[in-house]
Amino acid sequence: MTIELGPYGVWQPAALTTPDMARKIEQLGYTTLWVAGPPVDLAGVDELLEATSTLVLGTSILNIWRGDPAAAAAAYHRVTERFPGRFWLGIGAGHPEQTREFRKPLAAMKQYLDGLDAGGVPVEGRAIAALGPKMLDLTAERAGGAVPYLVPPAHTKLAREALGPAAVLAPEMKVVLDANPARARDTARPRIKHPYLGLVNYTTNLRRLGFTYDDLAGDGSDRLIDAVVAHGDAPTVGARLAEHHAAGADHVAIQVITTRHAAHPTLADVELQVYDDEVFAAYETLAAELF
Repeated sequence: MTIELGPYGVWQPAALTTPDMARKIEQLGYTTLWVAGPPVDLAGVDELLEATSTLVLGTSILNIWRGDPAAAAAAYHRVTERFPGRFWLGIGAGHPEQTREFRKPLAAMKQYLDGLDAGGVPVEGRAIAALGPKMLDLTAERAGGAVPYLVPPAHTKLAREALGPAAVLAPEMKVVLDANPARARDTARPRIKHPYLGLVNYTTNLRRLGFTYDDLAGDGSDRLIDAVVAHGDAPTVGARLAEHHAAGADHVAIQVITTRHAAHPTLADVELQVYDDEVFAAYETLAAELF
């Protein structure tokens, strides 16, 4: 089974993604749509794929604590039988701050992968949201690739070295289309601070990459924001996204941030952003630069 993600895709919350949005994203030239936080039965995925003709859909991610792997496997087969070559199951271990059931994530992920094996989900049909070395090693052994989130190109380089040349590597990167650096950082900061600077999995990974406690304090330092958010005009953003490819990525999942973004009131809330004309105008501008 071969899944062609293409060089760039769009990341959106599953609960806010409609078939019309998927159709627009495909028409702009993006080859993959990533949906965050889907239910374990992948409800709504069929409709998004049905509304498009070639768009690949990936989950980024399906949280392993929010459903049985047997149910995920059954849903995977339902989707892939209808839309062969157009679906990739991205899974992740979530965060202790958001998951009551959270326990040793590596052991839990291994157990979940065992369940997917039992359900007949092929290794190449699944990806792991791997950040740290142990999870990257597990990904190299038992998944078709990695879908790391909130990572700069420096992480992509390390991930490629850990995964080897064959695995698919598709990091996510946030984008603010604004040539004014100070204003762009102001737009990005609420999206980074809530919830990510309050989630130990992300802060540990960022410290592993050389960011200090001072970088992660408060609203995040300029250095941090500049590393995890590509901002500037379209050519500048395009060059920043290309840094992931130069570091070893096969694909980059783009998440546009605008002033319409709604920050998390609490860590338990789902991720929210108003997907309006402003957001799609940014994706259209980027598409003209990238494709």
